[in-house]
Amino acid sequence: MMNQNVIVSDRKAILGSKTVTVSNSPLFSSPPTYFTFPRHKFLELLEAADKNSNNINKNNLGAGKIASWVDSMRDSSPTRLRSSSRDSVSDNDHKASWIVRFPSALNMFDEIVNAAKGKQIVMFLDYDGTLSPIVEDPDKAYITHEMREVVKNVALNFPTAIVTGRSIDKVRGFVKLNEIYYAGSHGMDIEGPTSEYAYGGESNQGVLFQPAREFVPMIEKVYKILEEKTKWIPGAMVENNKFCLSVHFRRVDEKRWTGLAEQVKSVLIDYPQLKLTQGRKVLEIRPTIKWDKGQALNFLLKSLGFEKSEDVVPVYIGDDRTDEDAFKVLRERGQGFGILVSKVPKETNASYSLQDPSQVNEFLRRLVEWKRKTVGEA
Repeated sequence: MMNQNVIVSDRKAILGSKTVTVSNSPLFSSPPTYFTFPRHKFLELLEAADKNSNNINKNNLGAGKIASWVDSMRDSSPTRLRSSSRDSVSDNDHKASWIVRFPSALNMFDEIVNAAKGKQIVMFLDYDGTLSPIVEDPDKAYITHEMREVVKNVALNFPTAIVTGRSIDKVRGFVKLNEIYYAGSHGMDIEGPTSEYAYGGESNQGVLFQPAREFVPMIEKVYKILEEKTKWIPGAMVENNKFCLSVHFRRVDEKRWTGLAEQVKSVLIDYPQLKLTQGRKVLEIRPTIKWDKGQALNFLLKSLGFEKSEDVVPVYIGDDRTDEDAFKVLRERGQGFGILVSKVPKETNASYSLQDPSQVNEFLRRLVEWKRKTVGEA
């Protein structure tokens, strides 16, 4: 995999710069490298603690550690209403400043497509919160018919991949498209298109890469343990994504978050080969290998023949903390751009923003129209 050593911090430089020098690195390394927000340094501390778990009293989980964990869970919940008008004014000023740094991809559409002229766009799309809305029941995160059609049209005009924390089987069941690449389990399970109508005529590719295959028995075991330990917590849901697990707390009363955190932590102490990350109202349990959505993006670009190309523009659209790994890779490559889907200001490595799946739909629709128009003019 490619491990870039140049970070581009300017938005326009990312769109227009040349290929940067890279160095090769082993697929697996320890410990993994993370993108973290300032309030979530506790995740690194949890992993360090897990490595020394033999010296820990397993019945004493550490009140401070659990409190930090719960604080992070609370931080990932929807923004609460402010009681002070002064706070409201401050929030509005902060959002205005953030929009200047990460402008709407719809408002900057001409700038984006101008940078892509004469180059190959490759699309990478998260699923939950990007193509589908975030819903209370993760099993009901259905994509709309309109969104399915626009993604299909995108896939007919550009190489397209859905990169998600879900299992491939789950997200394919939602999307119902065979023209695209699927990278499930945060990129640890990658399959190619199976349709003859896929971009470039590629079909029947099947499984391309599964770097965490050896962890499947462990994931299965931990899944059963977590199901048993969390079944008494109303609203808690453990999802088996084949190569990783998701503990959803979207429907859990906030008063029970501490209990849920304690149960998850008590299980992870016995499995130092697994690590904890966090998304929107979900705790993610993954193997401790150097693999994430950013690595999956690099792998797919290499598989498509664009590893060292100067004529490629990767576009990644996502809403979650786990998508930051891909945004960061784009900055390190000095190519393409990330688009963060969010209604509230967040620290991000993305270049642009969109507010919700409806705006994602509009952006993708306009991109297809632009491509068809440029082909017609050629």
